[in-house]
Amino acid sequence: MTKQQLIEAIATGTERGQKEIGEVVDSLLAAVTKALASGERVDLRGFGSFVPKETKARQGRNPQTGEAIQIAAKKTVTFKPAKDLEQRLAGDTVAVEVGAAE
Repeated sequence: MTKQQLIEAIATGTERGQKEIGEVVDSLLAAVTKALASGERVDLRGFGSFVPKETKARQGRNPQTGEAIQIAAKKTVTFKPAKDLEQRLAGDTVAVEVGAAE
C-alpha cells in the first residue's frame, strides 16, 4: 500500500476529503520522524513500536575480493509489531473490530 492509497482508504472510511487526510498523514509522519531523529521510541498501541537504534562501526569483508573493509556506524529504526497485529496477521480471530457487537 502506498501513502496515496492509505490516504484514499482513510478518506473513504471517514467521509473526509483526501486533502484534509493527506495533511493529517503528513503531520503524523513528520511527528514520528522528529521523535525518532531525537532518539525517542514511538509506541502505537495495537499496532507496534518504532525504536531508533545505532549500529557500531565494524570490520567487514568485500565478498568479491575478500578484502577487509570498514563499515561505518549508522542510525536505523526497528519495528516490533504489537501482539494484536501479530494475531491479525496470523489469522487468529482474537482481535475484535471497534464498535462490533460481542
